Amino acid sequence: MDVMHALWQGLVLASTPEHLMFALAGCLLGTALGVLPGFGPSVAVALLLPMTFHVGITEAFIFFIAIACGGMYGGSTASILLNTPGESASMVTAMEGHRMALNGRAGVALATAAIGSFIAGTLASLLVVWVAPWVAGVAQGLGHAETFMLMVLAFGAVSAAVGKSTLRGVTALFVGLALACVGVESVSGVERLTGGWPALTDGVDMVLVAVGLFVVGEVLYSALYERRVHTTLNTVGRLRMSRLDWKRSWRPWLRGTLIGTPFGCVPVGGIDMPTYVSYAAERYMVRPAYREEFGREGAIEGVAGPEAANNATVTAALIPLLTMGIPTSNTTAVMLGAFNNYGVFPGHQLFGSGQVLVWTLIGSLFIGNLMLLVLNLPMVRMWTWMLRIPRPQLYATMLVLAAAGVYGMRHSTVDLLLLFGFGLLGVVMRRFDFPFTPLVVGLALGPQAEVQLRQALAVGHGSFSIFVTRPGSLALLVIALLLVVMPRLLQGWAQRRMAQARELE
Repeated sequence: MDVMHALWQGLVLASTPEHLMFALAGCLLGTALGVLPGFGPSVAVALLLPMTFHVGITEAFIFFIAIACGGMYGGSTASILLNTPGESASMVTAMEGHRMALNGRAGVALATAAIGSFIAGTLASLLVVWVAPWVAGVAQGLGHAETFMLMVLAFGAVSAAVGKSTLRGVTALFVGLALACVGVESVSGVERLTGGWPALTDGVDMVLVAVGLFVVGEVLYSALYERRVHTTLNTVGRLRMSRLDWKRSWRPWLRGTLIGTPFGCVPVGGIDMPTYVSYAAERYMVRPAYREEFGREGAIEGVAGPEAANNATVTAALIPLLTMGIPTSNTTAVMLGAFNNYGVFPGHQLFGSGQVLVWTLIGSLFIGNLMLLVLNLPMVRMWTWMLRIPRPQLYATMLVLAAAGVYGMRHSTVDLLLLFGFGLLGVVMRRFDFPFTPLVVGLALGPQAEVQLRQALAVGHGSFSIFVTRPGSLALLVIALLLVVMPRLLQGWAQRRMAQARELE
């Protein structure tokens, strides 16, 4: 099918009244939850995941995509006005955006963040249109050995690139792989790691883990440590950008898009890294006349670039998710679990058997980005009201919604026990800086990786040498090793640039 014809069909299907309603609801709920300090897009998708099992898969994923994009928009509001980012990717926005707010330019910072997010999301959506079918065609030619090494690439990259410690990332990955092994083994029919508990014979439900870690864990952690944080809400001010603001922002928007898009396409640790790289690049490339604004008055370039980078990354992350079934962030990992719950396994076959679904979702990207731009600028003052909701009532509501959603899936009290068990695990992981992404990726890809490993060894007559004798598998192994090393090198470069810039101030 011609790409432009497929895209047009996707836009038409995504524009039906029912699909527009789900996109609008996702944009509103995603932005609302993204505004709340500590609740980013991954928390929003996880919280609302159990509530979509009674709707069609197309409507559900239009809803999820809108939530993910809206969560990134909303996160910039809390970062700029409160200096409390919803996700770690918004921390960079807070560095300059909050300083602009303190100097009475919060509205300008919010406007450049919203417009930059729209531009980056739209350009990255165009990349998805042209690149995703090509990647799906390449993935179709992969054998079992190459497919397994592709999953190893994802495991190694997210473990090394996410979080402050590679050891903690690897530990979280193995916890996720261990959870993936719980239940009845698919070949021999033997129970594994169930402890004789009948409720675990079907394995650990991905929804339970996602909601437990991201929602219950986040709420409990925030409730335990929130009293230590004191914040002041700044006023929004005027939202109109001056001609000079536009002149200073358009290049960072484009640079941020160019930096963020490749990070979304490959599993190198989600959306944190490109925002830091973009911020470091803007500090390096800014005109000397504006360089002193960084770290003092707040430089608009330090908001425009990182905001464009993180939104481009979120959009481009759909390429590996849809074409190879590989998540590159918390949000896409939760979405992969949602696909599995619908009995759909993303990969190259999805572009054959599920073309209508894929192109409708891609069409919804353009519609969602336009909706968010139209909604967020006029409604930004309304979103700030949510920052005044008392924390005890907010946390209690989140816990009730999480428990009700999980209980409604199978009406099982065991599910509730597991939900709060994973919530406590999330608190411990947050407390000791263990990243969530490797655990979720290990749980989501573990069963598929085991199947591909068994089939590859069967082709290789039981020898592991098949993974180095086949050129494609060996190339993926080399790329995996590079992706493990490169994020740390890029992170070190970005940190050195930022440290040098601070010394010159």
